[in-house]
Amino acid sequence: MPTNKKELRLYYKSLRAALSLDEIEEKSLAVANSLLQLPIWDRIYYHVFLPIEEQKEVNTEYVLHLLSGKDKEIVISKSDFETRKMSHFLLTDNTKIKKNEYNIPEPVNGLPVPSETIEVVFVPLLAFDIFGNRIGYGKGFYDKFLAECKPETIKIGLSFFEAVNQIDDVFESDVKLDYCVTPEKIYTF
Repeated sequence: MPTNKKELRLYYKSLRAALSLDEIEEKSLAVANSLLQLPIWDRIYYHVFLPIEEQKEVNTEYVLHLLSGKDKEIVISKSDFETRKMSHFLLTDNTKIKKNEYNIPEPVNGLPVPSETIEVVFVPLLAFDIFGNRIGYGKGFYDKFLAECKPETIKIGLSFFEAVNQIDDVFESDVKLDYCVTPEKIYTF
């Protein structure tokens, strides 16, 4: 099993690529159902990523249903690839969503929400280790965003696969997760 970010990225991208659409739906639903066991439901502002279907990410539609069923404020983001920063918007019935050039579904407009307001963040990832370190696509968007959040903001990774023992090349700027939820297990860090 690889232990550096570059090799782990390739390995987990290939594992995800092998998943069928039915497996993605089944595993995504299992992840969403497990979220109900976490002690996070007394908060108001929840940030959710909208999945890049072409990358076979966890389908967060089930998470969105949970949040709207619990009357939570849902926040989604738009990425600026020049600055590698994200801006956040409230998801409402009027929010128009459009895919950007990287196939990331993003809000076209909406009410801005400052990072400090967000209380829970569901974080996309390719792989994570038993210490709560995660690997994304390597652009640093989420590390920058999570660093802007309050220290008590709860960070929850969503993954189809289980933790690796260790990621060797972790940087000080990498922000650790508080939890990671897979179809089989909840990891607490």
